[in-house]
Amino acid sequence: MLVYQDLLTGDELLSDSFPYKEIENGILWEVEGKWVVQGAIDVDIGANPSAEGGEEDEGVDDQTVKVVDIVDTFRLQEQPAFDKKQFVTFMKRYIKLLTAKLEPEKQEHFKKNIEGATKFLLSKLSDLQFFVGESMHDDGSLVFAYYKEGATDPTFLYFAHGLKEVKC
Repeated sequence: MLVYQDLLTGDELLSDSFPYKEIENGILWEVEGKWVVQGAIDVDIGANPSAEGGEEDEGVDDQTVKVVDIVDTFRLQEQPAFDKKQFVTFMKRYIKLLTAKLEPEKQEHFKKNIEGATKFLLSKLSDLQFFVGESMHDDGSLVFAYYKEGATDPTFLYFAHGLKEVKC
């Protein structure tokens, strides 16, 4: 199994069990998330409660919650939304921090294409949810989520160059 860690913080942000599609010249990865129910599972053992004098809703008071699989699996922490100025400030800092960590050939590709990816994200800014890794480190990569038109499950966006592949 492959796990993708934030290059700047080491937080696990994704794994190969969630397929991705490269967009914006390979700068962003697009990953489909899913809402899942977590908690107790209703098991039908074939008994007929009414014939046995039982109540229809007899048993333990089970707690279930709906979570997004990627957020839950990687313990992503939602952050307050950014306005345009805050986002541009974040991007300038992130580009500087990340560029310093990249190998020369990756630096060139990143520098050449990050402006287009930033404009793409700015065009969706009002629809984005912002997440960081479990450590909630200020210098970490952001993970973005939004709902495509008509979708009931969120789509996540990752900075491809900000991820480090680790074999588990």
